[in-house]
Amino acid sequence: MTGAGSGGSLAVGGSGAAAVPGRLVVCPTPIGNLEDVTLRVLSALREADIIACEDTRRTRVLLDRYGVDGSLVSYHEHNERERASELVGRMRDGQIVALVSDAGMPLVSDPGYVLVTACVAAGLAVEVLPGPSAALAALVASALPADRWTFAGFLPRKRGELERLFRVAETLVAFESPRRVAASLTVLAAVDADRPVAVCRELTKVHEEVVRGGAAVLAARYADEGPRGEVVLVIGAAADAEPDAGPAVDAVRRLMAAGAKARPAAKVVSELTGVSANDLYAAVAEGP
Repeated sequence: MTGAGSGGSLAVGGSGAAAVPGRLVVCPTPIGNLEDVTLRVLSALREADIIACEDTRRTRVLLDRYGVDGSLVSYHEHNERERASELVGRMRDGQIVALVSDAGMPLVSDPGYVLVTACVAAGLAVEVLPGPSAALAALVASALPADRWTFAGFLPRKRGELERLFRVAETLVAFESPRRVAASLTVLAAVDADRPVAVCRELTKVHEEVVRGGAAVLAARYADEGPRGEVVLVIGAAADAEPDAGPAVDAVRRLMAAGAKARPAAKVVSELTGVSANDLYAAVAEGP
């Protein structure tokens, strides 16, 4: 810490204070219950010079609830690139831009990626605030293992892609249209009828519901009438799934580049990843 008498002291505040540079603040918003907004998010929204949002009408409901008088601009999948350029220009001029989506964390199956990458490329600060996430809420509510999990966004529609995804070696979290829940669960049941599944709908809302059961049982349940509202599926890991060997092989090669011998390196990585040590040794022995 610099002492008061040091010539290197930094003045804070007053007329000599440096202007706060423009920056982007990513603000997660409630996924249903408006009371789930955080105090930091409300503070950031009040401080922002402009709030970029998917639907200005929906965001205005949240702002009115908490007395936030913000200036709104639309930022959605159809105008991302054009709007990102405009917002980067504003931040370069020293303005603070808050980014929100209709619900949850921006960028997570929502617009925002183009703006964040544009800010990083322009050397602008990006601050991400913690907050509500439907994926995390569903994962915990599912009562399925949460130590290792994969988020798939919205499930693919092609059967082959679905089948490959359903063979992952960890818990799978995905968004799904309520109209397609039965069809997706039917594909899963063909892969493994007893695979544990949690259908989480309307999380944090009045009609929140989490239905847990085997894939075949739940596929039959929703065959005649799909669930209503927004749905997150949480699916247990495939019992016979083989771990992805690619990252493990890369790890062995990095250890070898640092001076380790192939067999000991393969054994260590095998113990950490579950990939066969013999398979790892064979892969690195074949060369790149």
